[in-house]
Amino acid sequence: MANSTSSSASDFLDSAKHSVGADGLETNLSRAERYASLAGGVFLLLLGLKRPERADGIFSLVAGAALAHRGLSGHCFGYQVLGTNSAKADADEGAEKPALPMHVQKTVSINKSADELYRHWRDFARLPSFMEHLESVTVLDEKRSHWVAKAPLDRKVEWDAEITDDAPGQRIAWRSVGDDCDVPNRGEVVFTPLPAGRGTAVRVTLDYAPPGGKAAALVAKLFGEEPQQQVSGDLWRFKQLMEAGEVSRAY
Repeated sequence: MANSTSSSASDFLDSAKHSVGADGLETNLSRAERYASLAGGVFLLLLGLKRPERADGIFSLVAGAALAHRGLSGHCFGYQVLGTNSAKADADEGAEKPALPMHVQKTVSINKSADELYRHWRDFARLPSFMEHLESVTVLDEKRSHWVAKAPLDRKVEWDAEITDDAPGQRIAWRSVGDDCDVPNRGEVVFTPLPAGRGTAVRVTLDYAPPGGKAAALVAKLFGEEPQQQVSGDLWRFKQLMEAGEVSRAY
């Protein structure tokens, strides 16, 4: 697996720990401000490229380039004039502190029994049939499996996962393992029978560290590729598959 899949905007920004950047500008922005600037800059650049002949498109390109430079360089000329340096707060708190994981929780009701839904989900090799971002899941043994998923900008990410709890018909919990994991994650899917035989509530909970860090997560969200949106779509397709026997690609 190529190391490029684990390289990220977060790694790039974290590598600029010195008070003076490669372009000779003092780093005076906190990492959170740099992430936000980079994400906003990329969004405006992409927006401007869609209409470069229009005045608002030109404005988007200019503003996007300025914001992207602000995020990459870590330098704000306004802060320089005011004598402000928010990067010092990062140094005081410890620049090596990892970002908090992202959190997703989604639920859907499906008109099937909990046992039937559990059995289908527990066969991990079948998950790509309704999880569109998954390319493959290879079962290694009773507890471990290898996952390959699509990422923004035509990239792929891979990780190994192990089951941490398995209650047939009720719950499956897992976590990623290994030092070369592209997307550290942990989660669970819970199957809860609904009253009066009205099917089952399927709840997915996921905690993860996005490849590319917070900036990449923000950009992915803007273009419909981040896990909040993926999990919603996956659960809807799972409902279609279990109730109608097929997934409508018009979704």
